[in-house]
Formats: sequence, structure tokens, C-alpha cells
Amino acid sequence: MDKGVEYLNSRISGVDIAIVLGSGLGELADEYGLLRIPYDEIPGFKKSTIKGHKGQLVLGEIEGKKVLMMQGRYHYYEGYPMKDVTYPIKVFRKLGIKTIILTNAAGAINEDYKPADLMVITDHINMMGMNPLIGKNDDSMGTRFPDMSEIYNKDLINIAQKSADNINIKIQKGVYLAGTGPSYETPAEIRMMRTLGADVVGMSTVPEAIVANWCGMKVLGITCVSNSASGVNGKGKLTHSEVIETANIAKLKFKKFIVEIIKNISSEE
Repeated sequence: MDKGVEYLNSRISGVDIAIVLGSGLGELADEYGLLRIPYDEIPGFKKSTIKGHKGQLVLGEIEGKKVLMMQGRYHYYEGYPMKDVTYPIKVFRKLGIKTIILTNAAGAINEDYKPADLMVITDHINMMGMNPLIGKNDDSMGTRFPDMSEIYNKDLINIAQKSADNINIKIQKGVYLAGTGPSYETPAEIRMMRTLGADVVGMSTVPEAIVANWCGMKVLGITCVSNSASGVNGKGKLTHSEVIETANIAKLKFKKFIVEIIKNISSEE
């Protein structure tokens, strides 16, 4: 990690906000990127193997703020251990970044949600069977037993709502449930998740959010609803191409939303 931080410090400085861009949402980095660093050039970073994830770190400037974007993440289901999945988050914190925006594409459990809706995450349910903080604790970054009562920062959620209002975008607010994947959920599992209080289900974000909160970062989570989950509103078979297609439909709205949020985040956030 020291080598990864040293390498990035030699290439970038003064970053205000980090953003993890989920499936089909990487166009923000294409549009605003000034410097692109492939993951395989950064000590400790891994390769993303999923279609739609370019696998590079992109430095950009949005609304006068320096933003570091992960153009694609890597996942637990790709065979990476949690320490690798969450490694970039720890590096961002060591670079001095205090605010992170985590985005993803996920399936709707809530029957009122429609494909291409944007949902601000208010809380999450971890059903991945693993906590990324298991193992020896790095006391220099966070406490052994961190509080998780407000992982998703309320001030940032309020900024997101204000931003949506400013640009006349309707957003949902709800609970994100994370499973391991890579298989999609069965209709029976979706019924169980709805009973537990989940609004959407995906295969990422939660490990990153836990680690970011642990090491003192302010977290905002945003989901692009890519489809109705299995059995919801008569939904039949699911495909990853559908996820990408819906994210592409929503990308203009998503980009506009992210830019407005960044505009409204003060340097103190």
C-alpha cells in the first residue's frame, strides 16, 4: 500500500472527492478525465474482468474540484478477497481524500421503482457472508469495532436531494442489499429481501462503504436501477446486457446528477 500511495502521490495531488463508477456509468470519466492511469500500473491494484469496467483510475476536474474516479471496480465474485476489493478505498484515504461517492447498478426489489430510476442509498444490508474488516486491524486508519449507525452521510444525502431538486430530477431513497453474485437472485430470495426491508439488490458497494466509514471518510451511495429483480412486476430472466443497456439510458441523467452534487459539496465536506 505504501508503494501504491507513493506512486499516486507522484502523479496526482489535491484531490477533493473520489468516485467509484459502477456498471455502464464510466462515461463520466471519459468526459471529465484529464489523466488516466491503468490499474495494472498502480502497485496493489487489480484488474477488473467485467464488461463495462475499463479498469483505470481517472483524475478529472468537475465544477472546480479535483475528482479521482475509479472507472470500473473489481468484485468479490471475480475471485478477489475482500482486502483486494477494498484496497483502493484505503489508498484514497491515505491520499487525504475525505469524501467518496459510490455508484452502482442494481435490481429493484421495491415494486414502485422503475428501470433507469436513481436511488440515493440511506442504509444497507450486508448479505455477502463476509465483512471486509475481518483480520488484523490497522489502528492508524480506524478502530477495531467501528460504529455503522450512519454509514451514508446525512449531510451528503441532503446535498443529493437539493441537487436533484435543482435540476428537476426525481430520485428515490432506500436500502441497498448486497449479495455475492455472480448469479442473480431467485424469486424466493427476492421475496425474503423485501421482507428484510431492502429496496434494491446488487453485488458491490457495501464492502467499500464499510471500509470508507471505518477509516473516517464521508460516504454517499447512488444506485442506478437497472432492472426489476427476479419475480418483481412479472420480471422473467435477467441478463448483464440489460444492466448495461439501462445504465446507458440513464447515463445523461446520472452524469448531470453527479455534477450537480459535486457543485454543491463544499470543500469542507
